[in-house]
Amino acid sequence: MGGFAVVCPEGEGRRLGLYSWGAPGQIDDLARMPAFVRRTLRWIRVEAHRVYAVGGSMGGQEALLLAARYPQLLSGVIAFDAVTNLAAQYREFPNLRCNRRCLLAWRLPLGSALQHLASAEVGGSPSTNPKGYAQRSPLHYARRLANAGVPLELWWSQSDLVVPGQQQHQSGALFTRILRLNPHAQIEAFVGAWRHSAEERATARLPFALAQLRLLPRRFLKRPDRLHEMHFIPSRRFVRPGSAESGG
Repeated sequence: MGGFAVVCPEGEGRRLGLYSWGAPGQIDDLARMPAFVRRTLRWIRVEAHRVYAVGGSMGGQEALLLAARYPQLLSGVIAFDAVTNLAAQYREFPNLRCNRRCLLAWRLPLGSALQHLASAEVGGSPSTNPKGYAQRSPLHYARRLANAGVPLELWWSQSDLVVPGQQQHQSGALFTRILRLNPHAQIEAFVGAWRHSAEERATARLPFALAQLRLLPRRFLKRPDRLHEMHFIPSRRFVRPGSAESGG
């Protein structure tokens, strides 16, 4: 239906297998993904001007980091409920909810366990290694993202319990900073009240998000219910790849 292939990389971090949290080596591997596909599936023709990054939560964080570090590779990015400030997320870990089943699975208070993992992966805490956390935070690269020329869709929930403070400290903060740095930036924000990453499904808002980048037909552009779409772009509307304005 969309006429595109989906690659779901199973990356890993500097030290951890399941918690990469935007490790620089992981982002480098994501940048090599088109080359990996060509090498592995020689019958596939990859159109270099039609490569997109889509991710939720930690995947959204890494899609944005990919756009910041390798903007020339991408024609668009969609980030759902992303961590954009890893230091702020580290500080929120102790406030995350954890029921009895969760406690049995982690064997430690969830917040303490996650902070321990993050310290191992990044190499310290935000207070002892602020540079390491900045390097893994899209908010740190706001200026690059603002001037990269890559269309961005930021989706976040004001009811997110996994990445709390989305409006003030995470995706909302990134959206505001990008537009402050470049009022003409190609960016849109979509805000709602869903559970963390619940909208990143084919039965939810993913088709609408993909249609925004012309990856699905226009019939999927019907505005989802209970969604507040924010357009804080007074002088230039969002330019979708393939449109007359984008020259694609």
